[in-house]
Order: sequence, then structure tokens, then C-alpha cells
Amino acid sequence: MLQGTQILVLKEGTERQRDKSATGSNIAAARAIADAVRTTLGPRGMDKMLVDSMGDITITNDGVTILKEMDVEHPAAKMLVEVAKTQDQQCGDGTTTAVVLAGELLKRSETLIEQNVHPTVITRGFQIAVQEAERLLSKEIGIPVKASDEEVLIDCARTAMGSKGVFGSRDELAKIAVVAVQKVLEQRGDRVVADVDQIKVEKRHGGTIADTQLIDGILIDKQRGHTRMPREVHNAKIALLNSALEIKKTEIESKIAIKNPNQIQSFLDEEDRTFRRMVESIKATGANVVFCQKGIDDVVLHYLAKDGIYAVKQVKESDLQKLARATGAKIGTGLKDLSAQDLGTAALVQEKKVGEDDMTFITGCANPRSVSILIRGGTEHVTQEVERSLQDALKVVASVLEDGVVCAGGGATEIELAVRLRKFAPTVGGREQLAVEAYAQSLEAIPWALAENGGYDSINVLIALRGAHEGPHANKLVGLNLADGQAADMWKLRVIEPLRVKRQALSSAAEVATMILRIDDIIASKKSGPAPPSPGGHDH
Repeated sequence: MLQGTQILVLKEGTERQRDKSATGSNIAAARAIADAVRTTLGPRGMDKMLVDSMGDITITNDGVTILKEMDVEHPAAKMLVEVAKTQDQQCGDGTTTAVVLAGELLKRSETLIEQNVHPTVITRGFQIAVQEAERLLSKEIGIPVKASDEEVLIDCARTAMGSKGVFGSRDELAKIAVVAVQKVLEQRGDRVVADVDQIKVEKRHGGTIADTQLIDGILIDKQRGHTRMPREVHNAKIALLNSALEIKKTEIESKIAIKNPNQIQSFLDEEDRTFRRMVESIKATGANVVFCQKGIDDVVLHYLAKDGIYAVKQVKESDLQKLARATGAKIGTGLKDLSAQDLGTAALVQEKKVGEDDMTFITGCANPRSVSILIRGGTEHVTQEVERSLQDALKVVASVLEDGVVCAGGGATEIELAVRLRKFAPTVGGREQLAVEAYAQSLEAIPWALAENGGYDSINVLIALRGAHEGPHANKLVGLNLADGQAADMWKLRVIEPLRVKRQALSSAAEVATMILRIDDIIASKKSGPAPPSPGGHDH
């Protein structure tokens, strides 16, 4: 009955892309993002200069930083940015690898779609490939290491920083990263946990990267509360308070009615006595250093200074918790509850000038479960890049200590997986085997990009690497030596990466590719403002 009648479900003029047009648009956008970071991959990767609307600049080749700062509009491209963020949170390294791999998977998928392979078949093939890759990684490619093997930990940290702008100082920084993570390592039940959030990183420009130091304790970006307080306190007994040392206003509105001048004096005397009692309570516990999360009244500071007690006010809550872990102190909610048992200890608390600022150093703690790193560098841009590099190194070392498994870097693992998956593909059968082969080819994009960024012939490099991984003398540890462009044993060159970084990059790249391939319709939704950009729109 309705034959020939046009039924309008969507409002006229609603922007919509369907089928291959939608898939093509999404793939183009995601590939544009992957291409943007591709040149930053590896130790020879180039840097990007990001300029914001205020004219502030960031110079980096850290994949996740570039993608976070980029003004990305296309919805499919945003999904790739999310992959980089997840990779960074989970592993700290491998963000560029994950994004480049996702871009390559989509590129190969496009070819398959043109050959009329359905996206669902492709995604199923990718899932089969990821499962096999994860099995190979954990059973055959991964190399177990002991937590006591400090050399391997340092090598992992050096490899993580190899592509960053701190290339010249990475040996010293790698050692700092390893020692810092070992300090915060703890046993929880039957597993080892390295919480890198317990490592406080402060940066100050001035000096050189070589001046970066690990502080066996905590560094607080605050100066003492009064100039007459001692600059140094040896054998410090530390009290931590999260309540204010001042007279607070009452919750309800209140007034004090003063009828004659004597009352003013007695009011002031009472206030003074209250402040003096506060200082007496602190003194009674034996504390000679106080860190307070809230404010401290000037009169209290004056009395504390008179008694030779070092006090710092307005300390961040996170810093207070790190102080508790480092010094063994308990955070007190008020002076009534504070006792000598709650105090922490440190060999030295001192105020030091770093650059232009005064900072408080709490060092010589007996068993610090929280430590600090003070980063130095010639300019602010340098210190920012050192901080990004160190964060990567810290997370990488933590994941090796937690998992106890590593693998070879320099594209060795990717090539080995590609060779194994090519052999595995025919056993899958059906059209899915085409997707498994596409996944294997995509993995070769990593050594290809490494060679390209190093200024070498990618095809020759790929042929050399494949040859080293196949045949009777196959060696799973052979990757690209970027010093001379030759295939070499990465274990001997000490280019080592945590297995967790590889596993996460492989699975998250396949997940985002699957997600993008499954979209066959892009419709401007009611809530949204402007519609998503069309294929010729902003996909950069």
C-alpha cells in the first residue's frame, strides 16, 4: 500500500554518511592522526612544535603529549587519541607504536573492504590475530627477568627514553628512575606493586639535565613560614597536621559585644593564650618540624619561630600523604589527638634555594616509601621534556618489576610476530585469514617507520629483518640497529622493552580499528552542535 511513498524518518537536511562513504571518512581521519605521529617513532624520530592559541609552545616527540595537545575535531580521530591516553596510563610508553599500528590496520582494512571483504569478517580476523599474538608473546617471545637484575631494568629505562630529547643524559636518568621505583616497591599479598604516584617529581629550570637528582625523601615546593625559624633542623621529629593552626570563624554568624576598653585587652590576651596553647601542645609532643595542610596564624608562626620549630603552611594534601609514607608520621586531624607516637623522623629538614625559589628538603628518612626527583635543565621546555621522559621510564621500570617479563626492542618483536602470524594465517581458514595476514603486514609498519625515521631504506631493512627471523638460523632478538641501519641482536645492544607495553599496544590498536570498522553510518545527533566533518573536512 505504501509502495512508491517516500518515508522520511530523519529531519530533512540532517547530515548523514553511509556504508563505504562513512567507513572511508573514518579511516582517512584516523590515518591522518597516525601519520602525524609516525615521524616521531624511535630514537631518530623528529620532534613536533605545538603552538596553542596563546602562543605558548611545547616541543616534544612524546606521542601522547602531541595527541593530547592537538585540536582534533573528527570523532574517529578522537578515538585514536583515546588509545594513546590509555596506553600512556597503563604502560607509560608505546603510545606512538599503538597509534601507528592502528593507522596501519585501518589502511590494510580499506584494501580488504575494496575487495568486498565485509568489515565484520575483518574485525573477527583481527581478534583471532591478537589472541595468537598474545599467546606468542607470553609463551615464546617474552623473556623472564628477575627483579634483582638491575642491568635489565636500566636498559628498559634507557630504551624508553631513547626516542626523547634527553638522549645525551639518559644513562644518568635511567639509573635515577630505577632507584626511585625500587624505593617505592612493596609486596601486597602475593604480588609486587610499584606505585609510581609515590614518586614526587619537581622541576626547576637552571643548571643542566645532569644536575637532576634523586632525593631520598620528600621535596616540598614551600619555604619556612617565618624568617626567624631555623634554616636547618637535624634529627627532625615531624608532625603532620591537616587542620588549621588559627582561630576559625564560627559556622553561624556571631558577634562579640565589647563595652569598655579593658574587654578589648582581655579579648586579645585570650586570643594570644589560645595561640600559645597551640604551640605548647606541639612542643609537648617533642616535634621540632610541623607541616600543616591549612593556614597557620602569624602569631603562631612567631611563637613557633621563638621555640626554634620549623613550620610550613598550606602544604598540598598529596604532599602530606607522601611525607607520611617517607617519614613514618601519622597525619593528625587536630592538636588534641597529636602525640609523640604520631611523629615521623628524618635526619635533616632544610630550606634550600633552587633556581629562584626556596624549597624544603626532607632527607635521610630511615625507610622512605616515597621519594622525590628534582629535575633541572637549561630552559622550561627542556625540563618539561625531561619530566615526560622520566615519567615514561618510571612506568616502564614499574611494569618490568611487576610482570617480570621483557622482550627485544628495535622492531624485533613486531617482525617476529609478523613472521609467526603469516605462518598461522592459513590455519585459520575462511576470509578471516586475509585479515590475519593484514594484521601481520601491519606489524611491519613499526620497523618500517623506525628505518624511515633513521634515514635508511625501509625495504632493504625489512628484507634483512625478515631474513634474520626466518630459516634455520632464525633469531627472535634481531631488530634494527639505528646506528648503522643493519639487522642486529637487540639483546646484545641492550634495547629492551617491557612485554606489557607490546601487549597493550597490540590489543588497543586492534580494538580501536575494530571499533572504527564497525561504524557504517554517521548521523548528526540531536544533542550535538555541528555535524562531524565530512571526508574532505578537518581530519587533521
